[in-house]
Amino acid sequence: MMYADVIGDPIAHSKSPLIHGFWLDATGVAGDYRKVRVTAADLGVYFAERRADPNWRGCNVTVPHKVAVLDHVEDRGDLRGSIGAANLVLRAEDGALIGINTDVAGFYAPIAGLELEGRPVTVIGAGGAARAILFALARVGAGPVTLLNRSPLKGAALLAAFGLKGRALPLDAAIPPSALVVNATTLGMVGQPPLMVDLSGLDEDAVVYDVVYAPVETPLLAQARGRGLDTVDGLDMLIGQAAVAFELLFGAAPPRDRDDELRALLLA
Repeated sequence: MMYADVIGDPIAHSKSPLIHGFWLDATGVAGDYRKVRVTAADLGVYFAERRADPNWRGCNVTVPHKVAVLDHVEDRGDLRGSIGAANLVLRAEDGALIGINTDVAGFYAPIAGLELEGRPVTVIGAGGAARAILFALARVGAGPVTLLNRSPLKGAALLAAFGLKGRALPLDAAIPPSALVVNATTLGMVGQPPLMVDLSGLDEDAVVYDVVYAPVETPLLAQARGRGLDTVDGLDMLIGQAAVAFELLFGAAPPRDRDDELRALLLA
């Protein structure tokens, strides 16, 4: 039976097996989807073992491997020169392992109706998820972009890499007035420290987006909702990117008309 994985470290919190399992049942596809803890030191061993298994279709990739995974797969779409990260590895028809990024589509889908061209945005973090987010923001002409990160130097380099005007500040800097604020870190996730930011400087029409989905109601989103701001939770991005991955991995379109049912399952 064909199967796919989601890999990361940690991985116990991952909801991807629930999502893909739901869609496998709904579509009648004979397949399986598993979560596998893979450390940074074991990435090469993991791909060597899976490459030898003809039933393995590929894997989703989560923190902290979205950048490092490009050292272990073929980069036919020049992700290294564009986004700089991959969150999906797919076995191609010729047997090659190909790096793909579905985070861009997953991130942008819930906010496609927002007018972001020429409007200020704040992004928190500079890892693999942030790279996909900055790529999407550059494509729609958002900016200026304020990037908060433990290393402002790394943040400034990322803004320059994506051709975004803005500034990089320390993680504890005040959030400036922004049309959109995005947490692209793991802060606030189960087992991680909370994200300590102050949203009081945002206008009432600002949108706050947290890519963390465990828990779905993060302290950041709770603070935003307490101020009456519109929010986007991590399940929206997770389901969006997973839908693209599912079709590539299993060759069937997931039933997106059942998203409400899927969200209820994930929140149970």
